[in-house]
Amino acid sequence: MHLPDNPAHAFVPYPAAPVAHAVSGPLAGLTFAVKDLIDVAGYPTGGGNPLLLAVSGVKTSTAPTVQTLLDAGARFVGKTHTDELAFSMNGKNAHFGTPVNGGAPERIPGGSSSGSAAAVSNRLCDFALGTDTGGSVRAPASHCGLFGIRPTHGRVSLERCLDLAPSFDTCGFFTRDAPTFGRVADVLLGADAAPLPAPVRLLRPVDVWNLLAREVAGALSPALARVEAALGKAQPCDAALESFDAMYWGFRHLQGREAWMVDGPFIERFAPPLGPGVAERFAWARQVTDEQVTSAAHFCDRYRGHLADLLGRDGVLVMPTMPDVAPLLAADESELEAYRNAAIRMLCIAGLSGFPQVTVPLSSRLGAPLGISLLGPAGADRSLVALAGKIAAG
Repeated sequence: MHLPDNPAHAFVPYPAAPVAHAVSGPLAGLTFAVKDLIDVAGYPTGGGNPLLLAVSGVKTSTAPTVQTLLDAGARFVGKTHTDELAFSMNGKNAHFGTPVNGGAPERIPGGSSSGSAAAVSNRLCDFALGTDTGGSVRAPASHCGLFGIRPTHGRVSLERCLDLAPSFDTCGFFTRDAPTFGRVADVLLGADAAPLPAPVRLLRPVDVWNLLAREVAGALSPALARVEAALGKAQPCDAALESFDAMYWGFRHLQGREAWMVDGPFIERFAPPLGPGVAERFAWARQVTDEQVTSAAHFCDRYRGHLADLLGRDGVLVMPTMPDVAPLLAADESELEAYRNAAIRMLCIAGLSGFPQVTVPLSSRLGAPLGISLLGPAGADRSLVALAGKIAAG
């Protein structure tokens, strides 16, 4: 860690190692942090688990995505805490503690990119890298009052990054403001091969909005109005295929099987102590059957086609990012699991399709941040970032 202190418990307290960066470039003057799933030369990659940290060793190579940022002039300031093995969404790590939510300190930060969101929301750096498999950038961005993106699957390199579920894993980032969001997007995303046209066809998925409690929908109503003022009146549609239960289980069965394939050998060989929630999820993932995986894979293919047909090349969904503001730190494990399961029903739209989603910090409830999202066609990432900037400036 290159900072003198760590007041938000955002950073893993590794001894500082030199990480060179370009003296000029499009990101010169900005500082950034890196989730501790991603390699940075001179540091271990601990993945939020003490035993994995112990066997990591100090890395001798830097992940290409991190190197791209360094070459653009950004200065690295440290590696950030992650939920254990990235298989959680609440930000609580049983071994290393909970980073502080800079937007609502009495509430969880969200995860698994908890430390990255905490670092940015507590103004310890200008932007931070996270990963998003089932919501691990979008959830903490909404909870901490940040701009965040889950890119099109495969658009940003995850080379030299610990996997969770490779069919769903993506590399995204957080910022506090729209101009910085755009600067980082220019470097990591580049230009869209098929940018969204102007104007876009804004769509409001009624079935997703109907998942919200009345008071949450009311809190998001001004944000929806602000999006429509910038982009035009949203037309109603339905985003789910068959049912949200079908989507939930399609996502969970595929994610669970892949998570066990990635981490199961490590768990079976070393029997590491796993924290609450994480242990239960891996035990469940171990039991996912081949028949469930086959059915889920077919559903995923059908859903990707369904959403592609709905969006075409000009459609953008405007939808809630999360079911509500972040739960309180005092919430018990059963409350957190229920919230996670509700969130997956929204978050799996991007996961199953592989399409990009940005969340914009436009609302609040109970004194805590609440994000609203734009989800567009595959490859429309930079266009969505530009739309987020237009909305924020409006």
